[in-house]
Formats: sequence, C-alpha cells, structure tokens
Amino acid sequence: MNDPIRVIDLGLVSPLRSQSIYHGLAYALTPDTPDTILLVGPTDPYVCIGYHQELVKEVDVDFCREHNLPIYRREVGGGAVYLDKGQVFTQWIFQRGHLPATLEDRFALYIKPLVDTYQALGIDATLRPINDIHVRGKKIGGTGAAQIGNADVVVGSLMFDFNFELMARVLKVPSEKMRDKIYQSLQEYMTTMTKELGYTPDYEEVKQLYLEQCARALSRELIFGEPTPEEMAITEEVEARLASDEWLYQKGGLRQTAAVKIHADVYLVESAHKAPGGLIRATARLREGRIDDLTLSGDFTMIPAFAVGALEQALRGMPIEEDALRRKVQEFYRALNVQSPGVTAEDWVQALMNLKV
Repeated sequence: MNDPIRVIDLGLVSPLRSQSIYHGLAYALTPDTPDTILLVGPTDPYVCIGYHQELVKEVDVDFCREHNLPIYRREVGGGAVYLDKGQVFTQWIFQRGHLPATLEDRFALYIKPLVDTYQALGIDATLRPINDIHVRGKKIGGTGAAQIGNADVVVGSLMFDFNFELMARVLKVPSEKMRDKIYQSLQEYMTTMTKELGYTPDYEEVKQLYLEQCARALSRELIFGEPTPEEMAITEEVEARLASDEWLYQKGGLRQTAAVKIHADVYLVESAHKAPGGLIRATARLREGRIDDLTLSGDFTMIPAFAVGALEQALRGMPIEEDALRRKVQEFYRALNVQSPGVTAEDWVQALMNLKV
C-alpha cells in the first residue's frame, strides 16, 4: 500500500464538530477515499463518554449542565473524559485492511508516531500495551479504536495540557472524599507536555513533527487536503445524532444498583468487574436464577461495536453457572471473531458470576 495519505488539519472547531468530523469521514468512506489523518481540537471544553458507557453512572450531568459543559457520546470505546483545546486530536480514518488486523498491532502502529514525537521533544514516552502511552509510569493521553461504517478508526491526542481539576469534577463519584482522591491520583499518574517540559510547545511545530513521524512509521507520503462536500454533508447528519438525547442516553437499561428483590423468584442486581482492558458493568434482571434481561456497559474497547448488544442477547436465558457461562461466551467470541483488548471471556464470566444472588 503506497498510495498517499490525506492529511486534514481543521485547527479549532466546535466541540461537537471535533467529535462528529471523524465519524462523518468514516461513514462517507468509499473504495476511492484516501486513508486520512485528521488533526482537530475543540474551541471550548466538553465531556465525551465511551460508546459502551451509561451516562448517568459515569458523569455528573447536573454539574455539566450548570457549567455549560456539553456531553457527547462517541462511537469509540473507552471512558468518560474532559476535553478542551489543551489537546490536539489525532484521528486516523483508514480503509479496512490498510491497518494491522489485530487491535494490539493496530494500536502499536498508531501509537508509534505519538511516542516518537514526544521523544523528539525530549519527553521519555513509551508504549504501554495495550493502548497507553506512559512517561516514567505516568499516562500521557489515551487512545481508542472502532469500526465505523466501512472504515477502521483509531483516535488519540497530542497532550499539550490538561485540566485535572475539571476532569475529577465531571465524573460521577459516591463522595467528595472519593473525588479528592481522583484529583490527587490524576495529578500523580497523568502528565502532559507542559508538565514534562516546563512550558507549552508551539502547537504548529508539534503537529508538523507528528506528521513527519507518521510518514516515517507508515512509509507513505502525506498530502494535505480538505473534506469533500459529501463528507461534510454526512458529518452534519452525524452531528444531529450525536447531539440528540436519544443517542446520549442510549445505554439506559436497568438502573437499579445492588440487589433489589421484586418477588420470590425475581431480582434486579448489578455488578462491576475490573478487567485489565477496562471496567465491565453488568445490570440484570434474574428470574429463577437465569438472566431474564441484561445490560452490559463500561469503558472497554470491543470490536465489532454491535458485539456488546449481541452478547446481551446471547446471554438471556442463561443460568448463573460458571461453566455454562464460560462455554457460551467462548462460543460467542469464536462465532463473531470478537476483539476486546484486555477483556477476555473469563472477565465476562466473572462479571456475570458477581450477579449471583
């Protein structure tokens, strides 16, 4: 694959456009569309949640409304995050088959130019598998992947600066003591270019450096371009969906917590399991020891995206029995060729076994 890669640098755009544009490019992709690297940042702060998350469980919605912080759900996995113009988003929208087949290899390729850019600036960044970038044990930005339309999409950012206080504030937590702990942990275990260098480097110079590293890592020529009218029309359609409450609140499901007895044979119960690749939440209605209804959510990455909903359906009617659940989930992974970095069939089994009343 030697065709040139299109580079689109949109600079600063509205918060909604900074999320909708890569979705729009992906949905507009045809066999003739060039692979694209998109650089973009938001003019104003906002909060973005992962595709599989439940809004009201992850974000303090009332605080965001009071402080005019929009909230959007992306079609990429991962967790809730506060975003502003302290980050330049680096979004790859590629034809299927033009990136490595496994997510582990895909993330490694995507992260290499980011790591090389940081190192060229004098920041000792390294890849921390599966999809993190660390500087001496501190995380500097996150990455995510999805299949959107006919495109393979990988997203991340160049982390110039970050508002740790607002990040801790927008999250839904059980107490202010916990919020203080989150803020302290963010300060201790996250970093930025500004923190590492003692100053904020020039945005344009860093973007140029990053693109040079992309050309080297991908062994392909980069050519600057613009979105087509068709791509912008689809982006505007995507914006209407991303801005809707129906899309934002879609992973509603059952919202009860702990175990709630409905009658002798019916319970509503919720569990959480922390896998290496992210948090899994399972909320279920159990009838006579079997899964009658189920909602799965969390900050994991799972491809194909519809696999989460399909797994919910596949597990309905199953007893809360370890061996039976293990066989079912393993069969499901094989049948759909599911990829979920850091989340195995055993993690799903554990999350489901935690539902047992």
